[in-house]
Amino acid sequence: MTIERVQTDNPWEETIGFARAVAAGDRVIVAGTMPFVDGVLHGEGDPYEQTKAAFANSLSALQKFELGITSVIRTRMYITHSRDVDEVVRAHKEIFDAVRPAATLVVVSGFVDSRVLVEVEVEAFRGSNPPGDGPRNPEGARS
Repeated sequence: MTIERVQTDNPWEETIGFARAVAAGDRVIVAGTMPFVDGVLHGEGDPYEQTKAAFANSLSALQKFELGITSVIRTRMYITHSRDVDEVVRAHKEIFDAVRPAATLVVVSGFVDSRVLVEVEVEAFRGSNPPGDGPRNPEGARS
């Protein structure tokens, strides 16, 4: 089995020593992803906007494997405040409603950057995109 890795410009990847996404066979796993766009926190103080930005970043990593949103089979959302549940799940539903991946939402005590309210993970399956079903991303996804 071939293992492929994708790196991005995220400084944490180099500091910690990890890849943004790893493909092993038909599985593609995207590491925990925060809502930073070009090194700047997107949606500071807004859990809805942070969720959209974090998932857009994750889906951008999937594009490197020529995968789109329809390949997503699992999502995980980590949030720092239970008060943000409604906004986070609203963003998730807007992005993934037609796909319906397995999903987990967990409240955690915090992240390395205290301004971050949401971190997400995505898992995809390479065999799920039918021919002609190229990458599709939600509004705001990075290319």
